Amino acid sequence: MPPSAFDLAYDEFRARWPASTEERDVATPYGRTRVHVHGPVDGSPLVLLPGGSATGLVWLANAAVLGERYRVHAVDLLGDAGRTENRGTPLKGVDDLTAWLDALLDGLGLARTHLCGHSYGAWLAVRYALHAPQRVDRLALVDPTQVFAGFRPGYLLRARPTLIRPGETRARAFLAWETAGAHPDEAWQRLYALATTVPGRKLVTGGRPRAAGLRMPVLVLLGERSRAHRAAKVAERARRTLPRAEVELLPGATHHSLPLAAPQRLNDRLREFLR
Repeated sequence: MPPSAFDLAYDEFRARWPASTEERDVATPYGRTRVHVHGPVDGSPLVLLPGGSATGLVWLANAAVLGERYRVHAVDLLGDAGRTENRGTPLKGVDDLTAWLDALLDGLGLARTHLCGHSYGAWLAVRYALHAPQRVDRLALVDPTQVFAGFRPGYLLRARPTLIRPGETRARAFLAWETAGAHPDEAWQRLYALATTVPGRKLVTGGRPRAAGLRMPVLVLLGERSRAHRAAKVAERARRTLPRAEVELLPGATHHSLPLAAPQRLNDRLREFLR
């Protein structure tokens, strides 16, 4: 069977990762999980969780820099487009996601790790940090959604056509609206748009986690021009919820242009925080 347009776009974008990047397919009860691994074998582990439809490859602009010091593990999410398969235990709810991450960290041999997520991946990272705080050293959240505030109604209205009738053209139009002026990588935009058309996607969601229960050091980085929510309001709520957290707005960044946009500032802040 010939590769799909999504598979071709995935392989094209993967080819731009550092040549030393390893591809690992980790067995879990839910199926094999694809992890892109880069950095020194003896480096402190750092697990990266992407937003919906982004795939683990979206951390391209971060992997090479963070991989100078850390052993980076960029994950294709369970239930989403990518090379992770759900061919074992059915994915039904949030408990399945945390159990999957337990099994994934076990398979990677990580008793503890730094954890960083963007968007939906940040929501999942918070869920996991509350579920297994003993396994998370430091937690970084990049424009997290459904953690400190809900989506803006206008964002949901714009996203609705891509959810009801997924298609590359609709997804590209939505990205163009949300990322206006930020100019995210063109090849990644195509990968994202095609990801929305992959059959069988099932992103499990749930209510807002009790983020006030987080006890490890937390960094919250918000896209100043994010249309998913009002960044200043989210920053205020994050500071109120987690008084000891580091909270910062990334100038010029929108929700979907991250983490590819402003990589130098994003990487600098992550390295400062993880050290």
